[in-house]
Amino acid sequence: MKIVTVVGARPQFVKAAPVSRALASRGATEVLIHTGQHYDPQLSDVFFQQLALRAPDHHLGIGSGSHGAQTGRMLEAIEAILLRDRPDCLLVYGDTNSTLAGALAAAKLAVPVAHVEAGLRSFNRSMPEEINRVLTDHVADLFFCPTEAAVANLRAEGITRGVHQVGDVMYDSALHYLSLAEAGPNPLDALGLASCGYYLATLHRAGNTDDAGRLRVLISLLASLDAPVVFPVHPRTAKVMAGQGISAATGALRPIPPASYLDMLLLERHARAILTDSGGVQKEAYFFGVPCITLRAETEWVETVEAGWNTLADADATRFRAAIARLAIWRGADAPFGDSAGAPARRDLYGTGHAAEAIADILLERQRT
Repeated sequence: MKIVTVVGARPQFVKAAPVSRALASRGATEVLIHTGQHYDPQLSDVFFQQLALRAPDHHLGIGSGSHGAQTGRMLEAIEAILLRDRPDCLLVYGDTNSTLAGALAAAKLAVPVAHVEAGLRSFNRSMPEEINRVLTDHVADLFFCPTEAAVANLRAEGITRGVHQVGDVMYDSALHYLSLAEAGPNPLDALGLASCGYYLATLHRAGNTDDAGRLRVLISLLASLDAPVVFPVHPRTAKVMAGQGISAATGALRPIPPASYLDMLLLERHARAILTDSGGVQKEAYFFGVPCITLRAETEWVETVEAGWNTLADADATRFRAAIARLAIWRGADAPFGDSAGAPARRDLYGTGHAAEAIADILLERQRT
């Protein structure tokens, strides 16, 4: 079986790594396309190295640009590869422009589309990621859902065929790579910080960065916290902040360059609490039993909120401070993936760590039938 996989952004490298291993172990041929949507070395090259992903067969080098221009260039380039390679299936991950471009190119050529992280919904159509999710699901043939909620969302949209609840491939990666991270240098040592002695913050979504007033509020709230706030600054966020004259080196904030995946796992694992607008980081906080405060009004990972481990604070100072007061005391220094004393109960919301194997088996079974 020949599968073309399209990736382009840091979270997709993390998701693709366990699936690529599972496909290789089963003898499938995988053609890997890197669109170049994330091109900063700390968001791309270092991830391929640390995750032991083989070099992409095609690097499109698309880079940044408006959503339409970026997606259009990807669509044209991916179509040319599909016409030449004629795969049995195209595999896409998540909700980026790379995801949508790959799905559209394949669907128009009648190449079956398999979507990992299918069915996620924030129900906020102002988010580019939401548009990408919905459109990808409505041209896909196979839907690999991480949660029960994702399956229910697809059902509500009339999608029931080809739907599989397999668990979350990011959980597979977290389980696999944490021990590797712990065997290497600890980023806390370089920062002079102790476990549970800091917060971790990330900001990159357009809804937070493109509104200068909102961004200033969020930076001010982060800077006001009672312990150091480690802040790996996304290149896009850094560019916006520089253009608006917003300093990241203020108050409690400790800006650092984008963290590698292994460093990020350790920063998450040992944080007192995590403050983020990233969907993936919300989940990783739950994996590690670290309280999370989401700097958005909604989330596609609703089960983390329902479980009591994630609070939607948006950019509201009152909600933000109440969440800090409630959540920061939960964090314990217990073993990875264990419950912290005094925190809500935690369940296996995201499977058992074998989602990638299930995906590979379903893909190969479909080919046999």
